[in-house]
Amino acid sequence: MAELLTGAQMRAIEGAAIASGSVTGLELMERAGAAVVEAIFEEWPDFAPNGHTASVLCGPGNNGGDGFVIARRLQERGWTVTVHLYGDADKLPPDARTNHDRWVAKGPCVPLTDRSAGTVKSMPDLVIDAIFGTGLTRPVEGDPEFVLGNLETIRNDFGVRCVSVDIPSGICSDSGKWLGCGPKVDLTVSFHTEKLAHRLEHADTYSGKVVVKDIGLPHAEQSDERAGYVWMVEPPAAPVLAKPTEGQKYGQGHALILSGGPGRTGAARLAARGALRVGAGLVTLGVPPKAQAEVASHITAIMQTPIANADALTELLWDTRLNALCLGPGLGTCDTERGLVEAALPLYRPTVLDADAMSMFHKMPADLFELCHDRTVLTPHGGEFARLFPDLAAKLTAEPVGGPAYSKVDATRAAAQRAGCTILFKGASTVIASPDGRCSIHSAQYNRAAPWLATAGSGDVLAGIITGLLARGMGPMQACETAAWLHTECALEFGPALVAEDITEQLPTVFRALGL
Repeated sequence: MAELLTGAQMRAIEGAAIASGSVTGLELMERAGAAVVEAIFEEWPDFAPNGHTASVLCGPGNNGGDGFVIARRLQERGWTVTVHLYGDADKLPPDARTNHDRWVAKGPCVPLTDRSAGTVKSMPDLVIDAIFGTGLTRPVEGDPEFVLGNLETIRNDFGVRCVSVDIPSGICSDSGKWLGCGPKVDLTVSFHTEKLAHRLEHADTYSGKVVVKDIGLPHAEQSDERAGYVWMVEPPAAPVLAKPTEGQKYGQGHALILSGGPGRTGAARLAARGALRVGAGLVTLGVPPKAQAEVASHITAIMQTPIANADALTELLWDTRLNALCLGPGLGTCDTERGLVEAALPLYRPTVLDADAMSMFHKMPADLFELCHDRTVLTPHGGEFARLFPDLAAKLTAEPVGGPAYSKVDATRAAAQRAGCTILFKGASTVIASPDGRCSIHSAQYNRAAPWLATAGSGDVLAGIITGLLARGMGPMQACETAAWLHTECALEFGPALVAEDITEQLPTVFRALGL
């Protein structure tokens, strides 16, 4: 998996490379500017002939320095380029100042104003946003705010193409939150890796298409503990999901999923279907006696057994072949159902707690956290997260003040540490964190956007897929990452008009595409 970096982590990598003597800051700036120009011509081949015009908006830091390199490189291609500088040239960092001077020897550099992106009578073909980079932590105001806020208008009304250097100015690179404005561009060119903001909040709304360009810096290994990196969830390798050519069903685990009472069994049945389709050898529904007839009329390969209360669940779980549990989908939130959760967790089975199994503890979430262990998975959506972790949710919605905005990554990591278990915080950006600090993001954005997953029962299926993978022997982090990817891939395979029952039926096609 590729690393996703904070602004500070990226600066540390650059600084280490410069300190080692392997590269200079000027060389990195030259590579970055050249990479942006390369990305522009790859994205829009019609820009290849000369005679086009560009407005390059440069800021007071090294992001502005990249802009000066871009301007020079475009001019060398025969473009007419105007550079607009926000700030005082005398206060630019040394490398940015060097490239400013190189540009001024070739073309005009004028102060940035509210008209720098173009006017009705004079629109450029291309606007380069190199005002603020990954270090921005304060709200954008004044002329930059106006110019950035106007980019969407000139794109939509005049067909001007807009490119951001590393990240759209006005966006916090660590959280994806708007800092005074949220410019929308066509193309964002990031260096070395994507940054967290490219996969958080509404990243695909403002970043357009994100292209990563290599500038010769070393990448981390996933085993590397440096700086608490966040990793991007990628397609699972086929061997991870393959079944052995020799073996039998008990070798692939036996998942137990608890159902609610009459009229509330559908969610658990969806979860059970997910667990069975993803490869668990056996799946059993634990059903209140009064709901057994209802469940029996809907299942075939899935088994059922009566579970009336916590004592019955404890007795059943003496069978250690039941090696993964799922509680919550349609379960109910009364004392009887709470007793089931309190009976299950001390047995230290891999356990997924979804929906009602979390909501029943909303008044005293600390009671739940005392029960959780490192083989537990909580799968909250935004509302459930706010009920279990109200202080963390409040920080997520607070306005940034004097530093990087609090991000979904920060909140999920803090929640995992507090609960002592793995947290899968659902959304288009699904953040997964374990109590030891490991963290990854599964992004259903850009070309993997799957809005049809916003349908009743979708989360129940996801909980079931995680449970099935736990039954097959995966650890909580790997099970969550794999399940999140499969869940979205099934939705993409099916397409529009998806309902929850369709998700698991796409797994065979997805598995074949993975090489199984």
